[in-house]
Amino acid sequence: MSSSEEVEKEDPIKLHKEGTALADAGKLEEAKEKYLQASELYEKAKNFFDASYTLFKAAECNYQLKDYDKAKERFLKAADLAFKKGYDRFGVSALEYALDCHKAMGKEDQANELEQKIKELKNKLQNF
Repeated sequence: MSSSEEVEKEDPIKLHKEGTALADAGKLEEAKEKYLQASELYEKAKNFFDASYTLFKAAECNYQLKDYDKAKERFLKAADLAFKKGYDRFGVSALEYALDCHKAMGKEDQANELEQKIKELKNKLQNF
C-alpha cells in the first residue's frame, strides 16, 4: 500500500463522502462500512458530532437492510455520543430511530420504555 493510499484510508471526510455516494447508489453494505470507518476516525480525532452522525448513517443502512438489532445498537450509541457532547436534538432523533427498530422487531415493552424516555427528553428540551 502506498502512503497516499494509507492517507486516503485514514481520511474520515473522504470515507464519509464515499459512504454517502454508495448509499445513494443503493450499495448499503459498502456504505455502512465506510460510515463505520469514518465514525471511528472522527471519534479518534475528537470530532464527536461527525462521529455520531456517521454512526447514525451506518445505522440507517442497517435499518434499510432490515438488520434492526444492529441498527438499534448503532442508533443508541449515536444518541449516547450526541448527548455526551450536548447535541441533544440529534440524540433524540437517533433515539426515535431506535424506537422504530424496537417496533420493527416487535419488542413492544422496550418500545414503550424508549417512547417514554423520548417524551421526557423532548419536554426537557422545550423548557430550555
